[in-house]
Amino acid sequence: MPQVSLEALIAGVRAGKVVSFPTDTIPALASLPEYAELIFATKKRALDKPLILMAAKAEDLWPYVKGSPEEMQIWQEVAKRCWPGALTLVLPAQSDRFLAQMNPLEPTTIGVRVPNSASARKILAETGPLATTSANLSGEPPLLSAAAIEAKFPEVLVLSPEAFASEVATGVASTVAKWKGSGWEILRQGEVKI
Repeated sequence: MPQVSLEALIAGVRAGKVVSFPTDTIPALASLPEYAELIFATKKRALDKPLILMAAKAEDLWPYVKGSPEEMQIWQEVAKRCWPGALTLVLPAQSDRFLAQMNPLEPTTIGVRVPNSASARKILAETGPLATTSANLSGEPPLLSAAAIEAKFPEVLVLSPEAFASEVATGVASTVAKWKGSGWEILRQGEVKI
């Protein structure tokens, strides 16, 4: 598919298509959560590697997680310090929120993140939270340009190269921290240190 404008990309998401746009870390493949299986198929991703739910602001993500008032306070304090930014929190999930599509083998948890990217947050503000992952075939290095993503994934709507050029992406994946009931387990060390 061709590289498209912001408006066309948002329309594509709403129509159930897989899209790609830059973030603060690595460009994303994204879809509405109910179409997450399309991302697994496009990327040839194993079902034991869950997708991340990305949103424009933290308040858009809290309905997808469940915890005690004390846990919610801890998570929200971490979010205030680190979001928008390169930190993915893996938290206990609400049972009725697209979990089978996002995390087929462990639908009790969900990874959530707010990126530090103006264009990504603009898209997410229009579409609502999206299922996301890095733009690459599973096991291959991340693709960093609109042209490379379009060449590898001709069926994906790719945001125009100007949007990619205007973002300062690190090329380093987000840190992934999983809540273990009394503290954090770092599943992947990335840009953010916890």
